[in-house]
Amino acid sequence: MIPTEVIRRPLITEKANGGASDANRYTFEIDARATKTDVKSAVTALYKVRVLSVSVLNRKAADRASKFGLIAGKWEKRAIVRVHPQDKIELF
Repeated sequence: MIPTEVIRRPLITEKANGGASDANRYTFEIDARATKTDVKSAVTALYKVRVLSVSVLNRKAADRASKFGLIAGKWEKRAIVRVHPQDKIELF
């Protein structure tokens, strides 16, 4: 896969920023078909850092109530990437 298709966007939340500053872990929203090796090569190509490990999780948003019934939440796939202690992604 093309690196720009694998990584959709970086997730900048309070929890993600804490992980970035403390443990060199960065969180990205990725394509649903992407694997750990795809994510590792995409982060290496886009940000020029050394990736140590990749954790992937599938997350489902909460269901919402409507006057017609429940609306199912969307699924999203996230990757938590740990980079080498000497490297840093300037985006965060």
